[in-house]
Amino acid sequence: AFSGLFLGVCGDEFSVLRSPQSVVFRDGSWPIPGERIPDVAALSMGFSVEDDLPWPGLAVGDLFHRPRATVLVTVKGVDKLTLPVKGVSYPIENAVPFSLDSVANAIHTLFSEETPVVLQLAPSEERVYMVGKANSVFEDLSVTLRQLRNRLFQDNSILSSLPLNSLSRNNEVDLLFLSELQVLHDIASLLSRHKHLAKDHSPDLYSLELAGLEEVGKRYGEDSQQFKDASQILVDSLQKFADEMFNLYSGNAVVEVVAVKTFNSPLMRKTRSILQSSQSETENPYNLAYPYNYNYSVIFNIILWMMIGLALAVIVISYNLWNMDPGYDSIIYRMTNQKIRMD
Repeated sequence: AFSGLFLGVCGDEFSVLRSPQSVVFRDGSWPIPGERIPDVAALSMGFSVEDDLPWPGLAVGDLFHRPRATVLVTVKGVDKLTLPVKGVSYPIENAVPFSLDSVANAIHTLFSEETPVVLQLAPSEERVYMVGKANSVFEDLSVTLRQLRNRLFQDNSILSSLPLNSLSRNNEVDLLFLSELQVLHDIASLLSRHKHLAKDHSPDLYSLELAGLEEVGKRYGEDSQQFKDASQILVDSLQKFADEMFNLYSGNAVVEVVAVKTFNSPLMRKTRSILQSSQSETENPYNLAYPYNYNYSVIFNIILWMMIGLALAVIVISYNLWNMDPGYDSIIYRMTNQKIRMD
């Protein structure tokens, strides 16, 4: 059985919505540096990181059963989103913009031949990065603002089933918020048509950034009914999205939410083209050598089990040699005895 962790999401918090038993997040209020959130995602997937992470929130877990997917949703401009059941959440110290490029590069390095699914998406900024099998799975995903608006007014959109309450179909800010929820729905829907990709051995990565709620707060105010309704709709949509992704990966996926009121610095990153297939080099501004690369855990396991096997072989051989009867077990003594008798 897998553990489902639901929680209350507060401003500037890193929270775990769903997690398998192989990934252990400890209960506690240990603050996590905002710039180390990608390292937490990498370690939970079994990858090594450049610098040690002295953060007690993430335990070692099962080293031989790593999650097949990590889903990280960043919600901007939110103070508190109350989900039904409390779970594991940690305050963020120094909330700075981050990206999961390093995790994506690690996946490409270790599983380049298997072309895993990697999707990084910020609908409000039209920023999309799809690599590997994501190009075929999500080729019909709406990524531009025009496509998102048209998608909302199709027959099978969330507008037909979502209670809008005080939100309006005629307001651009409301439509931006709803279009992000439509993206969440479409990601799970498209992946459900390619369930075999969620059952392969290569890990997948989903990084989504939602800014629609922040725009609703700026437009109507955080005390408005529109903001309250949008917050509740977002809570329901995140919970449903987490359940769907968790179930599609047969309970072997980590679903996380980063809720940040405002980032302490502007987001500086390279622009990526849609359906980009080449991976960017990991930046190293200080020109420092890495203590070990991403193959460290693989090489360590190979050497460890080889040494254990050799040690067992030496013990067994030594035991048999020690208890060997030269007169019966050794061909040398047999030939010598026969020669003596013949003489």
